[in-house]
Amino acid sequence: MKVIDAENHVLGRLASHVAKMLLEGEQVVIVNAEKAVIIGDRDYIFEKYRKRMEIGSVRKGPRHVRMPDRILRRTVRGMLPYYKPSGKAAYRRLRVYIGVPEEYANVERMKIEDALNRHLTGYVTLGEVAKHLGAKFEVVE
Repeated sequence: MKVIDAENHVLGRLASHVAKMLLEGEQVVIVNAEKAVIIGDRDYIFEKYRKRMEIGSVRKGPRHVRMPDRILRRTVRGMLPYYKPSGKAAYRRLRVYIGVPEEYANVERMKIEDALNRHLTGYVTLGEVAKHLGAKFEVVE
């Protein structure tokens, strides 16, 4: 089992590395999902996610997620062959948490060097995007 700390990791790059690990048969746990970042203009990112929420209806869907852990899970799912048995089995091996749960507090957490954010400015955290969409969550420490 691999425990990854998503703090200061770029969302898409992290998701692609995690998807590869899952397809190789590994169990992956991601903590601090709200601290993953999306690179780009702040206003553009908020507008993009807000427009995505407006698509569809309440009854028929598509249903969009607001919580940062669910957004990260859905991003990883988009990089898996989800409609094949191997993709569904890989997706079941993924766990994503807001903050750090007690059971993973003393476990060594790894960082993925290729996915780390190297930009000093021009990014938004996943927690900020979720709050903008109306998510209500508390960070578990």
